Amino acid sequence: MDAVADPLAQAKLIVVKVGSALLVDRDSGELRRDWLKSLCADVAALRREGKGVLLVSSGAIALGRRALKLKVGALRLEESQAAAAAGQVRLAEAYADILAGEGIVAAQVLLTLGDTEERRRYLNARATLKTLLALGSVAVINENDTVATAEIRYGDNDRLGARVASMMEADRLVLLSDVDGLYSADPSKVHNAQHIPEVAQITPLIESIAGESVSGLGRGGMASKVAAAKIATAAGCDVIVALGKPNAPIAAIRKGGRCTRFIASGTPAQARKRWIAGVLKPQGALIIDAGAARALLDGKSLLPAGIRQIDGRFERGDAVLVKDQQNREIARGLVAYGVEDAERIAGKRTADIEAILGYRGRDEMIHRDDLALTVAVP
Repeated sequence: MDAVADPLAQAKLIVVKVGSALLVDRDSGELRRDWLKSLCADVAALRREGKGVLLVSSGAIALGRRALKLKVGALRLEESQAAAAAGQVRLAEAYADILAGEGIVAAQVLLTLGDTEERRRYLNARATLKTLLALGSVAVINENDTVATAEIRYGDNDRLGARVASMMEADRLVLLSDVDGLYSADPSKVHNAQHIPEVAQITPLIESIAGESVSGLGRGGMASKVAAAKIATAAGCDVIVALGKPNAPIAAIRKGGRCTRFIASGTPAQARKRWIAGVLKPQGALIIDAGAARALLDGKSLLPAGIRQIDGRFERGDAVLVKDQQNREIARGLVAYGVEDAERIAGKRTADIEAILGYRGRDEMIHRDDLALTVAVP
């Protein structure tokens, strides 16, 4: 495909968010199975190019309310949670069946807000999704509506998609919508509203022209999509808002179909390094020898063998300072071990970690992807 017209050509990891209004027929309440088949064919085409794909999919409540014969209109919290429980089974079964026809194993991952906000749960969720990607599976992610309440929820799957894209350092977040992008005004109300093909920066003006959902099935709308774009672009991920209703919506985007592209500020890796270096509060410090310091400056990971002293109290995934033996800060990073295990393997060879700890952990104390240098490289 033409890389100029195709906004996904250079992407390595793509998160695709699918809304209820696309998956579920508004009148019948039934799954739009032919549409879902076309979407899964699009996903398979991306996978054949070596791209990783994660699906963030709504639809459980919409499917469940029909199965349980719940009334039309607003549902009580407990009714929504019951509908989610019944509908999620049907949603996961549909994805698994259709993706299997494309030779892809589907996996179901249900997240709550805490899974992307609390450090340990964030790391576990991230590790699970990375492993599924490495194994060639496509994870179908949804908010765990069965247990989430108003106080502990994302609010809509646009924002869940943005959090997943940020957590996984995705290159692109595709928000499939009931409109083909952002307009200067609500196109359903203003006939001469102008389509905006690209947004270089999300300003108050851009936020102010975002409208509300008109589908009647989902909780999202253009306002939630712009809010999601603000999260994802700050994490180095371009966001594409495009029309999802016709069959093969991803293929349409790739062929130059109309959409709005929100441009990221830097790459996901750069955004992550900035976050590690300047946002997180260090919970401790690792003092390393000269050989380890040279390795870090050469772009390598920090291995346990190079650690000479450990200060502070920290858990796995916390931010720590990395200093040389003259107490000069060299870097900051996210540790792969809590302080107790870190103290046991400090100064030891990687090959000895399993024997010392009794389990197979990471080879690195801090992987280079989780490390940001804070001194100039000579």
